Amino acid sequence: MILFRKFRVLILMVFLIACSVHIMIDLLPKLERRGSGACSCSHAPSAEPQNWAKHRAKPGSESGWPNKHTLRILQDFSNEPNSNLSSHSLEKITIVGKSEALKRIEQWKTGDEKRRATRDGAFRNAAVGGSKLSALFQHPLYTRPLPALTDEDTLFNVNTDIRFDPKAAENPEWQEERKDGDYAPTSEISSDSYPNWLRFHIGINRYELYSRHNPVIDAMLKDLVLQRITSVAMKSGGTQLKLIMTFQNYGQALFKPMKQTREQETPPDFFYFSDFERHNAEIAAYHLDRILDFRRVPPVAGRLVNMTKEIRDVTRDKKLWRTFFISPANNICFYGECSYYCSTEHALCGKPDQIEGSLAAFLPDLALAKRRTWRNPWRRSYHKRKKAEWEVDPDYCEEVKQTPPYDSGSRLLDIMDMTIFDFLMGNMDRHHYETFEKFGNETFIIHLDNGRGFGKHSHDELSILVPLSQCCRVKKSTHLRLQLLVKEEYRLSTLMEESLQTDTLSPILVRPHLEAMDRRLHLVLQVLDDCIEKEGYTNVVEDDMGKEGSNTGTVPQR
Repeated sequence: MILFRKFRVLILMVFLIACSVHIMIDLLPKLERRGSGACSCSHAPSAEPQNWAKHRAKPGSESGWPNKHTLRILQDFSNEPNSNLSSHSLEKITIVGKSEALKRIEQWKTGDEKRRATRDGAFRNAAVGGSKLSALFQHPLYTRPLPALTDEDTLFNVNTDIRFDPKAAENPEWQEERKDGDYAPTSEISSDSYPNWLRFHIGINRYELYSRHNPVIDAMLKDLVLQRITSVAMKSGGTQLKLIMTFQNYGQALFKPMKQTREQETPPDFFYFSDFERHNAEIAAYHLDRILDFRRVPPVAGRLVNMTKEIRDVTRDKKLWRTFFISPANNICFYGECSYYCSTEHALCGKPDQIEGSLAAFLPDLALAKRRTWRNPWRRSYHKRKKAEWEVDPDYCEEVKQTPPYDSGSRLLDIMDMTIFDFLMGNMDRHHYETFEKFGNETFIIHLDNGRGFGKHSHDELSILVPLSQCCRVKKSTHLRLQLLVKEEYRLSTLMEESLQTDTLSPILVRPHLEAMDRRLHLVLQVLDDCIEKEGYTNVVEDDMGKEGSNTGTVPQR
């Protein structure tokens, strides 16, 4: 009996010890951050990754990598299930001045003379007045004014006399940032001094995400590249990994990491829904949307991110943190959690810890500005064998024209704009689109999620143009701009090349992709010419410019 009691006590002791060990393992990430927070020093981004495994979490030291026990957990991913559910908890880290970000970018530029020379050439052309892009934006088609905006036409009604006094002003960390010259809004700061992301949100209206010559957009693109990243979390949902990054000025952006080189094409046997999302496609889509004068893609910029200091060290998302590991080539890698492409076979690896990615500015929070999601009428079946109705019914558009909201207003013509936009990129993955709920049906379509564009430059997917060929409808302003972009002085590929050279990760597209856009633009105009020849100009081209040539933003109903 005594031996039995001793055995039970022994079992209990072993159980308690095991629980304690598990608790300590879970607390290791927090202990390491506290230890690293006590040190104001910083390691160079190019520090050898193999040294990380040798670090220990000691008070007052900046341990770049967990100790050997935690490292074993990070490298043992056989029992980690794939899931698209994730934690979005955020945290603030110790202040690393903006000068560090500038220094990092300068070091990277020095190591890549080709990219730097390309960007400098673009800026020199603009300075001497040789910029074709500037000439395009001064063309009458790009200077037409919008109608006078009322309170019902703006997303937010902001009084310029209002003072901004966020709760963060009471945060001591916020006050500490103010001493370093960073953003520190108080009750004395007017709306003109809001951070650029907030000014971008305020400028959204019924007709556009941003105005043609809004200086806030250029400032926001710089913020996306230079602002210090204070927290990172995985975005739930989707087939591929995407990260939500928060900056020191409380702005947020969606980060899509580099998965393929710019030269890699989508394999011919890949289905459109199996293709990788490309970070450079997101960047190029923003510039193309701007050149087409749609202005329906949120600002996107490329950025070289330090996976150690700007992702792993600032995230509180355990599911993300635990997927970091060191590859056999001594590069830092992680894979996160998502529906399909989140595994060691699809890990994202740096060189050794630097990785390219696109950062797309967030739209206003849904709690402040609700958006409505619409199913694209020409959505693909997303099945290996089945076809969608529009693929087998040549008169499908007649049904769409009789269905709200496509039976009146400009919604059907906005779909045609989106069709042309997608065809120029080769994007087959347009299953849904969104609009701002406040503006009802009389507003533009937001062109989100363009990562599956620019996959093939050697193939033109004509099925993307089916909505245009079936409906034979287009806005007059769109038709005139397309005709302008085929002229030698405004050639689309030349304008895109110049525009993309301003991005930090330039070159964004290889030459064959630029040439493919010129080829596809001619195909779009050929489809419209066939429609005009068959149905007549007035039955195909809808006048959205008004009698005085101004952009009314709406189209008269037939």
